[in-house]
Amino acid sequence: MLDLFTIFTKGGIVLWCFRNTSEFFAPSVNALIRNVLMQERGGNSSYSHDKLTLQYKLDNEFELIFVVAFQKILQLAYIDKFLSDIHLEFRDKYKNVLTAQGREFNNFDFGEEFQRLLKDAENWGKMQSAMPRQMRSFEESNKSKKTVASMIERKGGDSVPKKTVKIVEAEKVNVKEDDDEINGNTENEILNARKKLADKFTKKTPADKKKSPKSPVEKKNTKAKRVWELNGNSKDAVTLDRSKDRPEDIKSDFTDSDRMVGQLIGNIKDIEVEDESSEEESDDYEEDSNKNYAKPKVAAKKTSGMLSMFKGLVGSKSISNDDMQPALDKLRDHLIAKNVATDIAQKLCESVASKLEGKVLGTFDTIAATVKTTLNDSLVQILSPKRRIDILRDCLEAKRNRRPYVMTFCGVNGVGKSTNLAKICFWLIENNLNVLIAACDTFRAGAVEQLRTHCRHLNSLHPKEKHNGREMVQLYEKGYGKDAAGIAMEAIRFAKDSGIDVVLVDTAGRMQDNEPLMRALAKLIKINEPDLVLFVGEALVGNEAVDQLVKFNQALADYSSMDNPHVIDGIVLTKFDTIDDKVGAAISMTYITGQPIVFVGTGQTYTDLKALNARAVVHALMK
Repeated sequence: MLDLFTIFTKGGIVLWCFRNTSEFFAPSVNALIRNVLMQERGGNSSYSHDKLTLQYKLDNEFELIFVVAFQKILQLAYIDKFLSDIHLEFRDKYKNVLTAQGREFNNFDFGEEFQRLLKDAENWGKMQSAMPRQMRSFEESNKSKKTVASMIERKGGDSVPKKTVKIVEAEKVNVKEDDDEINGNTENEILNARKKLADKFTKKTPADKKKSPKSPVEKKNTKAKRVWELNGNSKDAVTLDRSKDRPEDIKSDFTDSDRMVGQLIGNIKDIEVEDESSEEESDDYEEDSNKNYAKPKVAAKKTSGMLSMFKGLVGSKSISNDDMQPALDKLRDHLIAKNVATDIAQKLCESVASKLEGKVLGTFDTIAATVKTTLNDSLVQILSPKRRIDILRDCLEAKRNRRPYVMTFCGVNGVGKSTNLAKICFWLIENNLNVLIAACDTFRAGAVEQLRTHCRHLNSLHPKEKHNGREMVQLYEKGYGKDAAGIAMEAIRFAKDSGIDVVLVDTAGRMQDNEPLMRALAKLIKINEPDLVLFVGEALVGNEAVDQLVKFNQALADYSSMDNPHVIDGIVLTKFDTIDDKVGAAISMTYITGQPIVFVGTGQTYTDLKALNARAVVHALMK
């Protein structure tokens, strides 16, 4: 039934291994280490890879990892018990070897114990499956313990709330009323309450009274109509007159915006998150001139040299799950208050618990501080990208290969796809890359006109005269109601023939549950094979971000009909300037996909584009 069971250290040394087949399991175990253990995603003890399901258990005291693998189609109810039994047996048998300083990992003969525990676990599983589930009787349920007296709430022991009496009347609870359970006072209170309720319903309400036909109709106070002076004397009339073209007004909108030019040359700067903590807390941090975040001072620790020596020598308390639970509950509530999705906050706390359970705690270390520090490190690890996305480098590489670099933007309605596409376009032309914008949003009214306006503004900031007569931004449009995948294909072909460096594909906003539009998006990505697929999401959302990302990723994988479908490569987080320190959406989005947040929108102008700084976001999240 089991394909693989292995025990190895966190350093990568395999202590003991059992294989039931000749299959090579190294890719699956490496994927578990790379995608779960190293990425701080240990909240769930199960992981699926290819056709296998891998379950694992951590031993933080001896830094061991127990992994069992079996076919995904199997449902083995005894795996959790089996892992726990193997864990305890292995610890008890080789405790002296594992605690020795100069330990050698070459004397682990665990075959007989493994087979015995596996047989016991399988027998236990068969007994559990054969045992029929018995329903609880009514006497065993909590409902049987309720009485009419227990359902009545009293305020100060004098009155009976009407709301409670209504519930009793509406549900018509048939309970045998003993004289022992309900005294005479309670019966009188119920009767009085019923009488008041009946009087309330029989009383004629003011709404039932008919108005007299001779009564005059009350005149409502309405706003007086505004009279516009059309003789030219009114300032408002001149302002609303759009019949004549006024190119001086269009130019005046960008007279002061020339200061934008030159601000986004090179890589995007890291985002700055303000720290509004007290002076006592800020004393423990110093500003790094090369980074935009505060780092802990090395000399800020109050521990003296002698105390630190005792800290390393004294104390060996093992942390249990019950010890950590109060601190984890507070941190989970704190994360949810900072806009982290509820499920993600729960998984993060479970990951911290599995990472710390059984770990030896020093005498001068508190459990709350240890849990908070571990969670802080886990959040930084999650936000740190597994791979670096250098768009400028990739664009220059594609330019050397004489092909355009294609980026596709997708997301739900109203998150700011077109606006942030224009910001990224400004950043690219600041770095001397000419851009073609493909207007593939053929549904929303005004989508093409919005992109046309952005192109005119961007070209006014970078006119042809400064770039040897070359227009830096062009718009490829085919109007409304056309096939978005076909427009994107034609735009990429046009960019390749014209020698354009980058193609930005703007798609229509769509809800994650809209199957026809999700199929159309998967078709666009499958046919055109863009270099980068960016999901644009709001920093305002909490639990909704998880649902959006999961369903977008799933739809791109399901509807592409490919063995290796192209899913979301990165995230653009918009409206980051509106959330203060509630930055939990960044954690939720990155945790779900494992993809990095490439850009962060922080305002309304073209220069309001930043890169995510993991430590700054975590610092704002945990304060």
